[in-house]
Amino acid sequence: MRRREFITLLGSAAAWPLAAREQQRPMPLIGFLNPASPDTLADFLRGFHRGLKEAGYVEGENVAIVYRWADNQIGRLPELAAELVRREVAVFAATGGVAPALAAKTTTTTIPIVFMVGEDPVKLGLVASLARPGGNLTGINFFNSELVAKRLELLRELVPAATRVAVLVNPANAANAETTLRDVEAATRVIGLQMQVLNASTNREISTAFATLARQRSDVLFVGNDVFFTTRRVQIAILAARHAIPAAFSQREFTEVGGLMSYGSSITDAFRQVGVYTGRILRGAKPADLPVMQASKFELVINAETSRTLGLEVPPTLLSRADEVIE
Repeated sequence: MRRREFITLLGSAAAWPLAAREQQRPMPLIGFLNPASPDTLADFLRGFHRGLKEAGYVEGENVAIVYRWADNQIGRLPELAAELVRREVAVFAATGGVAPALAAKTTTTTIPIVFMVGEDPVKLGLVASLARPGGNLTGINFFNSELVAKRLELLRELVPAATRVAVLVNPANAANAETTLRDVEAATRVIGLQMQVLNASTNREISTAFATLARQRSDVLFVGNDVFFTTRRVQIAILAARHAIPAAFSQREFTEVGGLMSYGSSITDAFRQVGVYTGRILRGAKPADLPVMQASKFELVINAETSRTLGLEVPPTLLSRADEVIE
């Protein structure tokens, strides 16, 4: 054997153990925390995976994901977050609102956390500032709280004779319910509406809330932005139609299944953005240096078929401003 061939062979043999170690190196682990259940959030999950792919990660190929779902039991979130810490995840994707973000924050001060909330994360105490979050958290604000007044104004424009609004909130998600009621109450004072509060944390309680709504004869319904309600959007849309109550929602997903009107940012895109930031952190970015992203596109979606069923004529001015009219 020639000397050059021998050296080449020796070098190749030395590289084999290194290649084997590279193949055996475990994939980074993402801890995905959400207060709902996966069966009704498929579109949102696709958004998250799309964002990860944009950042260069595909589940099962170069990253692994441990999913923890609270199945609408908000109180389980701290326990689930602690479990993810024990699994030694490289980064948290805390999706679905304030509760999972706070659960993750109180569980670890070192593991990076990407949150997705609907109100100012500075006021929530999640970050020091939007531009320079500091600490181990960053994420996305999809502006649910800031849009409450606008959503109520649009509902009043659609039903100008309305004097009484029912507000559906989930008391099990106490912080979110409190914020929603505070913002709706402030908005009702400005436009001169009376407010009735309806509570629901289970499927049965949603049905009971609509029965109460029918008895007390509110003119319109404002459904709070809550991940539990999102998972029950078909039930809520059907009951609103059955009781002939005009309702406003924060997400187009409600309008797509028969809800009357929605106004808000794209939650699917917010999940995508969480995926992008999660991937960037896996590549070495620090949460403290990643500015909190803020939704910039807001959609007004009107279901024209539902409006006709309810006997409502959508004002031309409202139709002209709609980003989509579902026929």
